[in-house]
Amino acid sequence: MNHGTSGPPSPVTLDDVRGAQKMLSGVARITPMEGSRHLSRLAGVPVHLKCENLQRTGSFKLRGAYVRIAGLLPEERAAGVVAASAGNHAQGVALAASLLGVHATVFMPKGAPLPKIGATRDYGAEVRLHGQVVDETLAAAQEYADRTGAVFIHPFDHPDIIAGQGTVGLEILEQCPEVGTVVVGVGGGGLAAGIAVAVKSLRPDVRIVGVQAEGSAAYPPSLASGRPVVIDRPTTMADGIRVGRPGDVPFGIVRDLVDEVCTVGEDELSAALLLCLERAKLVVEPAGVAPVAALLGGRCTVRGPAVAVLSGGNVDPVLLQRVLRHGMAAQGRYLAVRLRLTDRPGALATLLGVVSAADANVLDVSHARTDPRLGLTEAEVELHLETKGPDHCAEVVRALREAGHTVLD
Repeated sequence: MNHGTSGPPSPVTLDDVRGAQKMLSGVARITPMEGSRHLSRLAGVPVHLKCENLQRTGSFKLRGAYVRIAGLLPEERAAGVVAASAGNHAQGVALAASLLGVHATVFMPKGAPLPKIGATRDYGAEVRLHGQVVDETLAAAQEYADRTGAVFIHPFDHPDIIAGQGTVGLEILEQCPEVGTVVVGVGGGGLAAGIAVAVKSLRPDVRIVGVQAEGSAAYPPSLASGRPVVIDRPTTMADGIRVGRPGDVPFGIVRDLVDEVCTVGEDELSAALLLCLERAKLVVEPAGVAPVAALLGGRCTVRGPAVAVLSGGNVDPVLLQRVLRHGMAAQGRYLAVRLRLTDRPGALATLLGVVSAADANVLDVSHARTDPRLGLTEAEVELHLETKGPDHCAEVVRALREAGHTVLD
């Protein structure tokens, strides 16, 4: 859907983005762009990966945070800054404030991953844990700002933040001048808005496509109604784009300049993360692979060459383990199967022999004998297997049944 350019003048201009680029010189990295033959073959158009997962702090958030804090008046800097975030914005604000000699207080949820809490502290911020969800953390940060006079640094709803994120768009045009489509993940909309301003100002023919997680897709209903609307309890593994309401400032820009906003499911995010790890050798967080998921799933209209913005790489190792297993299951490379068998010596060994003969790799075995649902001479076994794809999964199940085992749904 093309939303046209009929709205009011943009609060962020190309000159703002170019000014931000000068400000960020020597601060933010010019992140690499990598071609992907495998993804290009799957997507049907040449695909390049803009690797903001290799940015300082592991995401694009440093760009906007630095521009915002650098633009503060001396008396505002003296009062310090405060932010609320579960991860990437926290680290971006922490490093930006440290580089500029400004005291930063960052509120994070109590359940935030320990590596992200540790990294935020290491970048120089004072971390305060408050609340179980980001909304509670955000309220605490705003109360702190009201009480102390510290400047609240919003993760996406400010022109300076958007201008800083827009520098990604300038780099894309420099690194891939022939680009036909830019695909970018969307949460609150700051990154998509900034890229859209930069790219559309210089190359209005380039398509800009935003991607949201299905369980946190606030932009489609907001665009349909012409104003930001709230979705209750946004849910997705992609915490970097788990936002329940578009920002007021980026919304207008996205409405006017972004050509299409599509959504992807959790299985698609998992499969995309696995592909980036295996084929591109890049560790990318679930939010960062949303553009890849959209390209793989044919969820958007693309004119090649396409650039997929990998917005971040800060993924908790525990979550990464779960997502990888989920991605393998979505691709038919992981099979969980429950069986009933006679509880006698050698029965489990015989079962595993069938699995081995079917060329599946056993990852985990759970063996229950005392469940009240079981008969006196029965046992239940749950196997977690590594397989070679959907056809191989079917072969393994067929081999188990042919060997006389009862496979439970």
